[in-house]
Amino acid sequence: MRQTVRTEFPHRVTVHPHEWIPMSDGSRLAARLWMPEGAEEAPVPAVFEYVPYRKNDELALRDGPMHSYFAGHGYAAVRVDTRGAGDSDGILEDEYLPLEQADGVEIIEWLAAQPWCSGKVGIIGKSWGGFNSLQIATHRPEALRAVLSVASTDDRYADDVHYMGGCVLAWTALPWASTMLAYNARPPDPEVVGEQWRQMWFERMEKSPPFIEAWMSHQRRDDFWKQGSVCEDYSAITCPVYMVGGWSDAYRNAILRFLEHYPGPCKGLIGPWAHLYPHDGVPGPAIGFLQEAVRWWDCWLKDEDNGIMDEPKLRCWLGEARRPAPTYAHWPGAWVDLEGWPSRFVSSQVLELRTDGTLRRAEETSGAGGDATELRIRGAESVALDAGNWGGYGGPADCPPDQRADDGLSLCFETPPLSSPARILGFPIARLELAADRPLALVVARLCDVWPDGASTLMSQGLLNLTHRRSHEDPEMLEPGRAYVVDVQLNAIAYALPAGHRLRLAVSPTYWPWAWPSPEPVTLGVFTRGSSVLFLPVLEASVGGEPPPHFALAERGPSPPHSPTGMSEEHQRRMCRDVASGRVLIEQTSRSPEPLVLLESGIEYREGERDVFRIVEGEPLSASVTCEREMEISRGSWRTTVRTSSSMSSTADSFQLVNAVEGYEDGRRVFVKTWHRNVPRDHV
Repeated sequence: MRQTVRTEFPHRVTVHPHEWIPMSDGSRLAARLWMPEGAEEAPVPAVFEYVPYRKNDELALRDGPMHSYFAGHGYAAVRVDTRGAGDSDGILEDEYLPLEQADGVEIIEWLAAQPWCSGKVGIIGKSWGGFNSLQIATHRPEALRAVLSVASTDDRYADDVHYMGGCVLAWTALPWASTMLAYNARPPDPEVVGEQWRQMWFERMEKSPPFIEAWMSHQRRDDFWKQGSVCEDYSAITCPVYMVGGWSDAYRNAILRFLEHYPGPCKGLIGPWAHLYPHDGVPGPAIGFLQEAVRWWDCWLKDEDNGIMDEPKLRCWLGEARRPAPTYAHWPGAWVDLEGWPSRFVSSQVLELRTDGTLRRAEETSGAGGDATELRIRGAESVALDAGNWGGYGGPADCPPDQRADDGLSLCFETPPLSSPARILGFPIARLELAADRPLALVVARLCDVWPDGASTLMSQGLLNLTHRRSHEDPEMLEPGRAYVVDVQLNAIAYALPAGHRLRLAVSPTYWPWAWPSPEPVTLGVFTRGSSVLFLPVLEASVGGEPPPHFALAERGPSPPHSPTGMSEEHQRRMCRDVASGRVLIEQTSRSPEPLVLLESGIEYREGERDVFRIVEGEPLSASVTCEREMEISRGSWRTTVRTSSSMSSTADSFQLVNAVEGYEDGRRVFVKTWHRNVPRDHV
């Protein structure tokens, strides 16, 4: 895979470091513009990205290569900081609020009205920007002609950092809320906003709420989560949509769902990547994503008949079996082209869970495995110590290592060695007949590739809060000892299993620190009377694909000058188990070894974080998460630091949340605020 920084384009590019975009309520949003020369005389379409991650700090290194590339190909590329972020006015009170969407609509109207704009606008975004691009599209602004949404979700409750299957995501909910608490407390740039910078900074520290309080106050799928979930009505969007993501990222399920349900023009692309734009994709191969994006814009914003919509509706990477490792630079495999989703080339293979611990095709199980039996397992508190990151960036400890330790703490069913290869593509579903001995319980199902030498690679997993077995909106307590049949949908995967490997389904009532534990230790029973089965989506062997030539070269534009030129972060994850006390600890840290200096503006930026997950074996109420963040922004004699701390623990009846923000100016603390909140447990 070749990668190159391109400096010559069809159009020369001019960068405008700062532009104010006025809102109807008198507020102003801060933007950076990359303009093709001559746009004032010959107007061009506009492409914009809209996120709270600050155009003037470290994200400038990601923005510059992408948006200068678009401008070089004849688009006005615009990066806007959301209200309450960077130099924009206001306070950011939560994710994806109606005000954020309304501001997005006004941005589109403003862009379309500029003399350098042709009146046609597209939105691109990854993660937050991918979410709000879909949300803004539901408002149908007249000038919006296309969306390119990367690593996003259509369902804020089912597929984001807060909950999975109705389970609280301990691994991500508080850490992400803690990050946003620190992000929102950072000051604006005095050279942009002037003397009011300090007043704006103090207002942000005082008024920006800890998002975790709202998230934990809505533990079921209510109107809080439905707002901004475009799956509520896909047809509210009327413009063409390109959904993009990676199998190594948490945000991949929405791509298949969107292709299945969206009635308008759309495409899907899923590569091997983590939570990154595909031209920076890790694990590789990265692709020529910016070339693909320009083709998308050329088709819908310049009305060019370039054939992109005649190509396969879904193109995805089918990864080869990979040995378990905490990181991968490259994931071997091949592209597969499909006419859409669902696909007639994918069929469901049914495997029965047997009393003897085997996983066999239904037609092979006659007389095998003995009589129907309830197989029981008492959950260990720390079953997900080797689960990897929920949505990593391809870092040194993002991928799940060997699963044998976690498998040993689970109830496992596995196939005999495969007599022929199997290509899995889609959503595996574990239909389980089970019973729990407590009224509150969860279940996790993991699918692993077991190598001939015993190594176990995690392919996918799914969680279900069993009180949500009928509905995420109206949960019901379990009747202890009663058998229920539930469907646990695992995350979508594409994985080629070789002959000689085995497929393992592991089931457990615990998954700490991914899922917040039930308040009491749970013994889970799984019945093997034929109603416990695995539905495995299998792709026909004949289906292949041929990627377009530009996929082979990951182009990008130049980055803004900065120091050091080879920026990196130091990451560390350590695990500690005290055998005598049963205490288990996971600590993750990340810190920039030296500040990033943006040479054009003189901004120096550095950040660090620390997350600690604690639990005691046999004591689920001992679970706790603590998070610390520190962010330094300075220029010359102007030096600021924001520090935050967040913690979350629980009793049998409630969650305890504590958050604090401190602000430092020239090394002296000038602000401190602490929030305390107890939130009742709601069927969790």
